[in-house]
Amino acid sequence: MATVPLPETAAVHWRPRADAQRLRRRGQLWTATTVAHVVPFVAVGVILFVVQPLAAAVSLAAFAHAWIIPELYAARGANVLRPKARTDAGAERTALGLLGDLVGHEAREGHARTGLVVERGSLGVWVVGEAGAVLVSARGRRAHCFCVRVADPTLPSGDRIAHLLLALRADEEGFATVANLAFSGARWRVRRRIPATMRPALDAAKAFDRV
Repeated sequence: MATVPLPETAAVHWRPRADAQRLRRRGQLWTATTVAHVVPFVAVGVILFVVQPLAAAVSLAAFAHAWIIPELYAARGANVLRPKARTDAGAERTALGLLGDLVGHEAREGHARTGLVVERGSLGVWVVGEAGAVLVSARGRRAHCFCVRVADPTLPSGDRIAHLLLALRADEEGFATVANLAFSGARWRVRRRIPATMRPALDAAKAFDRV
């Protein structure tokens, strides 16, 4: 059965439709861009230390910049999974009940522990949060972080996740086309930047992607 494209793809008609090959290329471009930012700082640090060892403090500052740049990128990617402000408790319970009807027992247990839903897809394994989703691919090594703005910011957290999950199931490639890529890089970098309670979801996605 042919997939019906998400209506939202019409709003970004200039973007080529996402697929595994395009995502791989975007990841490679992201890595190349990061390297282009990092290498000059590393080179400056090494050259300064070789030419003038007394300038070790400046060299260390250059190395620190080389480390901080990819960490900042990863932090931006991790933001797509961070929890948002909660609405009233009653609405949250109702929304979580509806979300539970969309997923299986294992996913429900995972959401109860982490606040995230792990979903297998044709492009990889998705970890769906309230403000976006992370696609884990390349046998669990790479994380593509997609930011998605839910139209109604007052929705309970469960409704936000359900909204994104339904869109993902309806048109996975369309979802990856419409969503904004916030980061693409090593999964471990994203894992370091999210709360410890959420990390098991990324670990589970890595394990599923290797199966």
